[in-house]
Amino acid sequence: MGKTLFDKIWDAHVVQHVEDGPTQLYIDRLYAHEVTSPQAFDTLRDKHIKVFRPDHVVAMPDHNTPSDQQDVIHDPIGRKQVETLAANCKEFGIKHFAMGTKDNGIIHVVGPEKALSLPGMTIVCGDSHTSTHGAVGAIAMGIGTSEVAQVLASQCILQSKPKTMRINVEGTLRPGVTAKDIALYIMAQMTTSGATGYAVEYAGSTIRNLSMEGRLTLSNLSIEMGSRAGIIAPDETTFAYLKGREYAPKGEAWDKAVEAWKQLRSDDDAVFDKEVTYQAEDIAPRITYGTNPGAGIAVDECVPTLDGLSESEQAQLKVQLDYMQFQPGEKLEGKPVDYVFLGACTNGRIEDFRAFASIVKGKKKADHVVAWLVPGSWLVRQQIIDEGIDKILEEAGFELRLPSCSSCLAMNPDKVPAGKLSISTSNRNFVGRQGPGARTVLASPLTVAASAITGVITDPRTLL
Repeated sequence: MGKTLFDKIWDAHVVQHVEDGPTQLYIDRLYAHEVTSPQAFDTLRDKHIKVFRPDHVVAMPDHNTPSDQQDVIHDPIGRKQVETLAANCKEFGIKHFAMGTKDNGIIHVVGPEKALSLPGMTIVCGDSHTSTHGAVGAIAMGIGTSEVAQVLASQCILQSKPKTMRINVEGTLRPGVTAKDIALYIMAQMTTSGATGYAVEYAGSTIRNLSMEGRLTLSNLSIEMGSRAGIIAPDETTFAYLKGREYAPKGEAWDKAVEAWKQLRSDDDAVFDKEVTYQAEDIAPRITYGTNPGAGIAVDECVPTLDGLSESEQAQLKVQLDYMQFQPGEKLEGKPVDYVFLGACTNGRIEDFRAFASIVKGKKKADHVVAWLVPGSWLVRQQIIDEGIDKILEEAGFELRLPSCSSCLAMNPDKVPAGKLSISTSNRNFVGRQGPGARTVLASPLTVAASAITGVITDPRTLL
């Protein structure tokens, strides 16, 4: 029987199998940020242990960094976390991309764009959206703080091997439909727990035709349906994206690497524990109506009604809609929005800003809308400027901010006030995710751009 792509990479990194227990897995790359790493470094310090392979670790602050200025972090807790990360990296000899430097940004944007994440790798970080890096053809998983300490100390981790699932998407996407819409559609079909216990490989003609940025968006959202990891087989799109980047192999080493990476695909006779297929033409621009990413509909559809639901399902839906201030069966298209957010490790890449600009060019932002447009890295920000996208945004009434996790989560100044409605390209719409009492609708950069112009939730196809 053939092997899946996940199996091939996993098996190549097994150090030993623990009898009646987990697998000791070698880790090629550990990413660390300021939120989940301090306790891990304290563990090493308490046990008088050095970092085993500091050259395999890269760290940067992102969650607490402000997007309006980066001279000072006013929040004392956030400032302490960023300062502690810098001190830990200096003490243990770890590569540190400091706030405000050209190397900094959101860790899940910087990793792939610098080719620190490469096909065939095992990659971990104390952050659930580490699944993003699987788009380059790697096993990438979020881990807990105690597991971060394990990797720092041994470059290994104890993990139970997940089951495998292949999600095929076939056909051609309709105009106005993006990778973000694919992800929101799959989550709505499978629910936020539909892939629990699985590592998901995305395949099919639609996936093969996605750009690298689109693949990163799709893999980023794998965790939101319970998956342990998301992965996409590397191909010419992957190689073209990585070639020439800062930490990519060079010269003969590049040619040798590509030949090896071409073998990273699921065998034709590989058997997955579960396999599902969706059709691209069934996917429209999507929005969410509830307080989890799976509670979504097409932008021109109505919120579900209570009809046919069990008593517990009705209660659950009522709780979500009460918080969101929506009604069963109503249409959300045309609902006024207060805030728009373009950014996050989901949609903070150059392609996302190009898409946003394609909608707003020659138009004006609605006066009442507060807009946060936040690149995922300093490299993305420079690309925006080099391509003149910043001028398009400025003429339309938008401000280009500084790289940060920003309004993806309420850990920095970009908080949506209680009761206000935000339409966001981020990955989560949990209660209070963008600020205490804030209401969040998830959408693609195109849908967010259209809504920013009209001031209401808008189908982007009407402005294409």
